[in-house]
Amino acid sequence: MSAPVIERPAPAGGGAGGTVVVPFAEVLAAGGLADARWLLHDALLSGARTVVVDLARVAELPPGSLTTFVWVHRICRARGGGVVLRGAGPEVTGVLRRTGLWRVLTDAADTGRAA
Repeated sequence: MSAPVIERPAPAGGGAGGTVVVPFAEVLAAGGLADARWLLHDALLSGARTVVVDLARVAELPPGSLTTFVWVHRICRARGGGVVLRGAGPEVTGVLRRTGLWRVLTDAADTGRAA
């Protein structure tokens, strides 16, 4: 049985400086957090300014994922963008509130809150 192939995200808007959407649940199911990190790394190498992490089907974040999001956010902020978490459930939102990262990582439903 072969592992599913994870497609590299292409920036929306035709190249460098665009927005990349990463389906986090599919990546975690296929290869775990290590593959998710590589996919986010590829998005950054493609020149993305904004990375949208789709958390719609993620019940809880695996250990280390917040560190990865902050790392990606730091690079995106230097480019004038940031990380947007789309579809974060109550468990994920609770973790973001407890850690104070709700101020840093933008929620797609409330884009005015993030710095």
